[in-house]
Amino acid sequence: MQVPNLMVVLRIRRAWVLAGIVCMFPTGAYANSSNSPSEDLSNEHAGYECAANSRPAPDSATQWLEHGLWASHCYGFQARAVAIDAVGVRTLALSHRIQNGIRQQVVQYLDGPSVSIERRSPVGRLAWTEDDNSGELPSPDRWATHLEEFYSVTLEDQTRVAGRDAVKLVFEPRDQWRFSHEWWLDQATGLLLKHVLIDQQGQIIETFQITQLQSPQQYTGVVRLDGPKVAPSTPWQATWLPAGFVNQPVTFTGNDRQQRVYSDGLATVSLFVEPLSSDTTPALQEGVQQLGVSAVAVKHAMTDEEHWQLVAIGELPVATLQRIVQSVSFVLPPVQTHRRSGDEAAQ
Repeated sequence: MQVPNLMVVLRIRRAWVLAGIVCMFPTGAYANSSNSPSEDLSNEHAGYECAANSRPAPDSATQWLEHGLWASHCYGFQARAVAIDAVGVRTLALSHRIQNGIRQQVVQYLDGPSVSIERRSPVGRLAWTEDDNSGELPSPDRWATHLEEFYSVTLEDQTRVAGRDAVKLVFEPRDQWRFSHEWWLDQATGLLLKHVLIDQQGQIIETFQITQLQSPQQYTGVVRLDGPKVAPSTPWQATWLPAGFVNQPVTFTGNDRQQRVYSDGLATVSLFVEPLSSDTTPALQEGVQQLGVSAVAVKHAMTDEEHWQLVAIGELPVATLQRIVQSVSFVLPPVQTHRRSGDEAAQ
């Protein structure tokens, strides 16, 4: 991966993370009411019935988590936001529209060169748990249950953000391999108004906050569900991941045999494995670099036939990213490590 290409990856990744802070996930998670019958997945209009949500007002952290995921799929809105990190302050315009069941997300940077990134897509399918032979798909309650296995989630006093009444959720990791998060959810809609990422020393890494939420409107149709996808198979694998991180069935551009994405439902890490060539892929320096909010861990590895460059990118502690790239193997058969503790998986 060339240095300019790495910067492009980071820039695009961060743009979708910022959009996903409001829409919960940049690639979209499948959401389906646990009270509704399962959808016929052969139907191209199968998806999330936005008008079907008739649950009482949330009164616990878990209920607010579920309500927030539902809202992230079923509300259209315009917003202005600010992101503050070690690099500086950026202002953004965000748009989330739903038309004929297809979501349209737009992120526009308002500082510096004019940059606008747009994507239209159905709701994607991210897997938070091990493969389930029953065919059950991840729903808001299963997502919340998965998060609570790896984070202590607490509901704090009500407050206000951007002139709107909000509730605050605090996510404290149950291990040393991930960061803390704080969310402020809009009481009226459940949309995420503010997100703070905090490192292991209690220092704020990034603050993302909506400064103006304009005319949020609930969609009353079906938000379409993307077709089934299979997590990519690669000739290499990460033999260690923090407990709860799952290989994601997402679509990549380019050679998807060079990339995998893992998520625990809140944090995400991208892993790139590319053959090194002095002509096409200048080597990045081994070690760890901090590029804005994201950390990057780089390792070089040799096999009998090739010299490889391994790159892990994520908003995670550098020790986590380093251990992931150190664990990449080109020999062992695929193994499932996401349901075991990190120390167990390393044995």
